[in-house]
Amino acid sequence: MVIAERKPIEEILAMVADFKKVLLVGCKGCVTVCCAGGTKEVGILGSALRIARKKAGNPLALVEHTLERQCDPEYIEQLAPMLENGEFDAVLSMACSVGPQFIAKRYLKQVFPALNTTFIGGSLEHGVWAEFCQSCGNCIIHNFGGLCPISRCSKSLMNGPCGGSSGGKCEVSNEIDCVWQLIYDRMTALGQVDRMRKIFPIKDWSTSRDGGPRKITREDLKL
Repeated sequence: MVIAERKPIEEILAMVADFKKVLLVGCKGCVTVCCAGGTKEVGILGSALRIARKKAGNPLALVEHTLERQCDPEYIEQLAPMLENGEFDAVLSMACSVGPQFIAKRYLKQVFPALNTTFIGGSLEHGVWAEFCQSCGNCIIHNFGGLCPISRCSKSLMNGPCGGSSGGKCEVSNEIDCVWQLIYDRMTALGQVDRMRKIFPIKDWSTSRDGGPRKITREDLKL
């Protein structure tokens, strides 16, 4: 899932400093799962903004609304009754960076991101998330025991480990597992350690990063 975290309250206050009525929009997708932009977080941020603006002598009229998703036009359309009548001066989006971009594309309103989109990852334990994917466009983890050296190696080495690895830990921090040690252990357990003799070329990012924004079209799903 996409992992995000809320921007500092001071930064958000600065964004909407010149606006009197703001629509605060949350998302029930990934950012709800990582506790950054769901209904609960919308309520917390909304209260914090109102209190801060009241203390500053500049009251803020703020309406809270949470969509099923902000990365889908059909849900963004649900904001039309609120955003097409001139009632709101601006929109504050609590979604990954796709959300505010979709809202800005659909409505002629000033749209602000309340979250910082950080990475694609998963939950290690309650309240802890880690990066597992850089969405490079050509998944090759089957060559490495199901682990991704691109996202989980600090140097994104395709043939590791580097000389800085020690005791199964990365030289960047002893709190970071060397993914190449994990790959070796995994391949050994699978009886496939000989496969590590194969030399892989460096990642060719041109297949996934050049030529503008990427797009996937499924003709069988188009209406």
